[in-house]
Amino acid sequence: MSDKSYRSMESPDIGTQGNSGYIWLAYSAFFLIEPIMSHSRRLWVECGIIYAIFLVIYVSYMKARTTSQRYGLIVALYVLGVVSFPINSGSSSFFIYSAAFLPFVVASVPILVTVLIAQALGLLVEGWLLHINPFALTLTTFILCIVGASNTFIARQKRADTKLRMAHEEIEQLAAVAERERIARDLHDVLGHTLSVIVLKSELAGRLIERDPKRAAQEIADVERTARTALSEVRAAIGGYRSQGLPAEMELARNTLQAAGVALACESPLPQLHAAEETVLCLAVREAVTNIVRHAQATHCRMRFTTSGDGYHSLLITDDGAHPKLQEGNGLRGMRERVQSLGGRLSITTDPGVTLLIELPETAPHQLSAPCVAL
Repeated sequence: MSDKSYRSMESPDIGTQGNSGYIWLAYSAFFLIEPIMSHSRRLWVECGIIYAIFLVIYVSYMKARTTSQRYGLIVALYVLGVVSFPINSGSSSFFIYSAAFLPFVVASVPILVTVLIAQALGLLVEGWLLHINPFALTLTTFILCIVGASNTFIARQKRADTKLRMAHEEIEQLAAVAERERIARDLHDVLGHTLSVIVLKSELAGRLIERDPKRAAQEIADVERTARTALSEVRAAIGGYRSQGLPAEMELARNTLQAAGVALACESPLPQLHAAEETVLCLAVREAVTNIVRHAQATHCRMRFTTSGDGYHSLLITDDGAHPKLQEGNGLRGMRERVQSLGGRLSITTDPGVTLLIELPETAPHQLSAPCVAL
């Protein structure tokens, strides 16, 4: 958690609960008992001034927005109690207020206990020097300690609740970021492949339109059908893309490569995987086929599924194309992130052609009976 986030846990809201904090002013009525009982005009004036100062400090504390301001106001409240105690023994309530506020400002329990003990000792020393009634002095000190201790537990609970709430908000933000990244990766793979097929078939139809109009019309129909499915693919990616299965993806790869004049050879049966693993391999096949069609100028592509001795399903994809200098763009980066998210490994070599090796931890050792289609 950042320092800024931690400081926000020390905000006045923890100790004041907004405007509801003013309800505790009712306890300051004890300060008025002695003036009422004495009927002294001078005492009324002195206590009026003291009480006005107390109200200024109290309201300032409720409105304070920084920890340093609250520290200073608590100290001012305690000093006010020390100064006014000889005038009005009801000023002992100021000590209790300062002890009540302190736990919401000081997060360290050892420091808090030390300060509370110092406050209690200061009250006892002043009461002893002024010959205050021992019973009243002991009772005030006891209340100071009880209020400080009880508010310590309340403040710790509020900090824990605030920290938990902030953690939940941070998790929600991270989940939103992860979801945006997932959608970006899947949109790249889905749309990149679909648009590549549309471009490829459109170019093929353009070349065939004069010498083979019937074949050109078929290719245009395929373009139309592919374009119509693009919207549903985008919706599927946004809603949480799930592959239609590895056999369907391999058939789609075969058709796409065939349209580009690339022969696909698959030398092994397809493994049976969990949905998340199968989706990763399907998207990897789709990205690899898209790159071969766009950049490789290849004539042959080979795919092989195996299970390694250290418990990994592996997919090896090779082509004989003359790739330009390989750079890891959004597609390969997204592929790597998806593989690594399942604890897998991805390696790419480029001499000769491109060899792509994807390894995922083995979780389902069975294999489908249907072999991969080979040309």
